Amino acid sequence: MKIHILLADDHTILRAGLKMMLNAQPDMEVVGEAQDGRQALHEAQRLQPDIILMDITMPDMNGIEATRQIKKLVPEVKVLVLTMHENEEYVFQALRAGASGYMLKEAADTELITALHVIRSGQFYLSPTAQSVMVGDYLQRVRNGEEKDSYSSLTEREREILKLVAEGYTNNQIAERLVISPKTVDTHRTHVMDKLNLHSRAELVKYAMRRGLLED
Repeated sequence: MKIHILLADDHTILRAGLKMMLNAQPDMEVVGEAQDGRQALHEAQRLQPDIILMDITMPDMNGIEATRQIKKLVPEVKVLVLTMHENEEYVFQALRAGASGYMLKEAADTELITALHVIRSGQFYLSPTAQSVMVGDYLQRVRNGEEKDSYSSLTEREREILKLVAEGYTNNQIAERLVISPKTVDTHRTHVMDKLNLHSRAELVKYAMRRGLLED
């Protein structure tokens, strides 16, 4: 089954290039385009693609706000932010808004194809630059004494749950993998979030990246 993709970018030439490249892939199809965030929101609801390639800086509504609203209205649609911005705040804002990935427009075509497959499988994708930004932020917090080492308070099972959730597995998939009930998985997940003072999957992924839990 093909990956249905919506392109959201205010540059017509860039959309045309992406569309040509993606449609040349045997398992991908661009099903729609949007030139601003508000149109992306409308097209996401109308087309319900598998993945939206979302720029950040667009007129009318920026990509981060569009992502936030799309995830509320059609949460099953995944968003991969494709942008020129390397700024750490953009990375964190995109993840908090619900994006499943973040990469730069300067990346090679092969990296974009890989990212789309990773996200389609239910996992997260961060470009090397985005990973460096997140690790750098973590190290800075450690130096400033802002980062508390709560990881040591987690049980072995909770650490397993943390890693698997951060990798994008659902409660049912984790339950099957660890041979426990989905309810038990949810209980462990709640304990992890409480102990680490995390409030969303995006924050959990960010924490896992900082700890180097997703390097394998």
